[in-house]
Amino acid sequence: MSASSRTGDASNKVTGRGPYYGEYGGRFVAETLVPALVELERAYEDLASSEAFQSEWRSMLADYVGRPTALYRADRLARAIDPSGDKLAELWLKREDLCHTGAHKINNALGQVLLAKKLGKTRIIAETGAGQHGVATATACAMMDLPCEVYMGELDVARQAPNVARMNMLGARVIPVTAGSRTLKDAMNEALRDWVTNVRTTHYCVGSAAGPHPYPAIVADFQRVIGDEAREQLAQKIGALPDAVVACVGGGSNAIGMFRAFIDEDVHLYGVEAAGEGVESAKHAATLTAGRVGVLHGSRTMVLADDDGQILEAHSVSAGLDYPGVGPEHAALKRSGRATYLTATDEDALEATRQVAHTEGILVALETAHAFARLADIAEREHARLGRSAVVALCLSGRGDKDLSTLLERLAP
Repeated sequence: MSASSRTGDASNKVTGRGPYYGEYGGRFVAETLVPALVELERAYEDLASSEAFQSEWRSMLADYVGRPTALYRADRLARAIDPSGDKLAELWLKREDLCHTGAHKINNALGQVLLAKKLGKTRIIAETGAGQHGVATATACAMMDLPCEVYMGELDVARQAPNVARMNMLGARVIPVTAGSRTLKDAMNEALRDWVTNVRTTHYCVGSAAGPHPYPAIVADFQRVIGDEAREQLAQKIGALPDAVVACVGGGSNAIGMFRAFIDEDVHLYGVEAAGEGVESAKHAATLTAGRVGVLHGSRTMVLADDDGQILEAHSVSAGLDYPGVGPEHAALKRSGRATYLTATDEDALEATRQVAHTEGILVALETAHAFARLADIAEREHARLGRSAVVALCLSGRGDKDLSTLLERLAP
């Protein structure tokens, strides 16, 4: 652990650039990785904030990714979640599903791969659960002519076959991980082992706002484009801030990207975790709801662990939320009370997928469906708090093409 991670942040701030968010965060890694993390931190501070880097990255977002993504008012869904007719909420969807590759992950992948190339790295590795980050990283590497290897749990390889095929078509090598639960946690373990061995030539492109410092800050900064765009679009469309913003939370990259633009405003923040078969069961991924403080993948955060501190297996119908930890900034937002974290079960998410498809003609990813599953509850909370119809903006983080096999298996026609 580096000296900076031991001292932490004396101001005990909840949000910012790390290395600590309140009591969470830090850099708990093998000594061989500390120089690489320090190099990455300095490069990010010196290069990524420069006008030249920002101009190049934002040009990619505009011309290649298709940003800004649309902000869509979902009137039929608003009526569907309000059968009483009380006009609980006006719903706005930030359409990250319209990004090139179909999800928000491309924002961060392009930024990190561009940074790695400027650092002279000649190989990129990544981990992925649902496959969207793997696809995004493979896409960025193909665009920038860098070799890419993606670690993916064997179970996720099977249930996310379309994304595995996409990664292969993009020239990436997908490495199935057979250890442990064969899901996202284990893929990240293997990626970290690879990085320790090849740290001089390789950049590890972390997909979520988790891991050792400076990754949570880097990913959050690259994903903040989501919230910044939504804020500007709402100003143009309704001339005001939303009353609440909503996003699903696994590791937490799309949520922190949405939240960052509103943290300092009088806007309620809602994250929705995966309750799997129920938080009372042993099969869930509701880390902030039912977890405890621990260290996972180089960061002190909230984790799912037993009484001996051993990390437990997480479960969700959604591969992207099937993770027994969470980004440290989310842990701090939960601890401070600045954000509220709810849960949705597998069945809740599946039914929400059907509802959004039938009312708005949008097939959402199962990750995103968890946020949709709690929209009615959030609308009722905000209506009661405000005494009027609430303006609620939700980050629609990805499209559901990759989940068709699961949907066909679990949802009757």
